[in-house]
Amino acid sequence: MKKSNLFFMTVLGMLLLVLAACSGGEETTDTESTADNGGSEETTTEIDFLSLVTGGTQGTYYALGGTFADLITEETGIKTTAEVSQASAANANALKAGDAEIAFLQTDIAYYAKNGELMFDGQAVEDLVAIGGLYPETIHLVTTADSGITSFDDLKGKKVSVGAPGSGTYANAEQLLEVHGLTMDDIEAQNLDFGESTDGLTTGQIDAAFITAGYPTAAVEALGATTEVVIVPVEADKAEALIEKYPYYAVDTIPSGTYGLESEVPTVSVLAMIAVKSDLPEDVAYGIAKAIYGNAGEIGHAKGEFIKTETALDGIGIDVHPGAQKYFDEQ
Repeated sequence: MKKSNLFFMTVLGMLLLVLAACSGGEETTDTESTADNGGSEETTTEIDFLSLVTGGTQGTYYALGGTFADLITEETGIKTTAEVSQASAANANALKAGDAEIAFLQTDIAYYAKNGELMFDGQAVEDLVAIGGLYPETIHLVTTADSGITSFDDLKGKKVSVGAPGSGTYANAEQLLEVHGLTMDDIEAQNLDFGESTDGLTTGQIDAAFITAGYPTAAVEALGATTEVVIVPVEADKAEALIEKYPYYAVDTIPSGTYGLESEVPTVSVLAMIAVKSDLPEDVAYGIAKAIYGNAGEIGHAKGEFIKTETALDGIGIDVHPGAQKYFDEQ
């Protein structure tokens, strides 16, 4: 029995030595890995796919989305796909729910989402952060020459598309009506997307439509191909009153020739931006910023000329992701 016990203890001791040696080898490997990275932890991002939510197929978000997705895929090595959506408010909720990683938003909607105001009352997207601003999103009040509508006062009692409830377009419509002394109760509000709006104008099913998008936007261009387009102006005093109450608006002008217009039309705009959640890895956010702003010259859409590194953080209104901030600080 004594010899058996001695043999057992000897074997057990040898096994423990082997295990200790293996453990020591793993620690050495980890230490070498850390040393190879300059003493910092390795930051390998394990993300296989990114979803970029845009807007309807007739809007500027969608038109730019495919290009952005390709640039992000190339820069980060992460497959990125542009998805059709109901635009700003829906996009913020998609980020919150984890249904998307990158989103086009209006700056006003981003502010509401971050702070839990208006359509986000009690449902704030507290971890919403910006990659950067893109271009002015012009508020178009679109109608046709046959409608006879030339001013906001003419909207009373008319069928007017105001976008989906809770959308950015809806909020813009409500606020512009407000500064003109009107409410949704003064019109027959129709909750249509951009394509449905211009179809409705073509067939006469509606009289006017609010469309918030960078000009030229495909929906209004399509309307102008068959119908004489009228953009109802926002006069200077009304624009001033709007901006005083809602400072994320800016004065804007739709140039003559756009949509076949014979003269420029004064209006207002908000800003389009790209947003993500704060838990997106820093290197990925850095790559997204580099992909978009470092390759702005490759963006074929007319709004590409507005996408600039030097103005990317102007008028954002919410915090910027540290990864994006790092990219801009290096420029």
